[in-house]
Amino acid sequence: MSMIEKGNNADLGDILVLGPDDGKDYWQPVPANGFISVRIDPEELEIQSPFSLGTQTLPPASYVREHYHPIHDEVLHFIRGEGKARIDGKEYIVKPGVTIFVGRGRRHMFINDSDSELHWLWFIQPNGLEIFFKDIGIDKQPGQPEPEPFPRPANVLEIEKTTAFGPPLEDAYVPRFD
Repeated sequence: MSMIEKGNNADLGDILVLGPDDGKDYWQPVPANGFISVRIDPEELEIQSPFSLGTQTLPPASYVREHYHPIHDEVLHFIRGEGKARIDGKEYIVKPGVTIFVGRGRRHMFINDSDSELHWLWFIQPNGLEIFFKDIGIDKQPGQPEPEPFPRPANVLEIEKTTAFGPPLEDAYVPRFD
């Protein structure tokens, strides 16, 4: 169903329509596991203020490690499941309909401590997160079974530095799943 119409001059931008199965999908390594679907990125479109947008699905007993983005603003809108967002040390319950804005430099992480998947829409500006997901993930193909949990690549710190992340947090919070 994917359709793209390129703008033909400085006054008209592009149009992109994606179906539910379109986008670029990547299985994610531990501790997040699950998968990412990149829906919009400047590699495909001419975007005046570059951003990227996609979804993330986090299985039970998984988490997105604590991190921050030095120059990026991020918006998350939760669609399915329940869990927690931890922002600058404070926990917030996330469930369908909750929207969170995380400004640059704010430490944050997402925790699925429930028994069902946690699914959300993410938007980040400027872009870069989509490159990170591609570089650390494994291409997800339709009908493909979920892979066994796999580690982050050995060069993950280099990938983080060149995409959307600040240096690793030495005192990063690590959740426990009992």
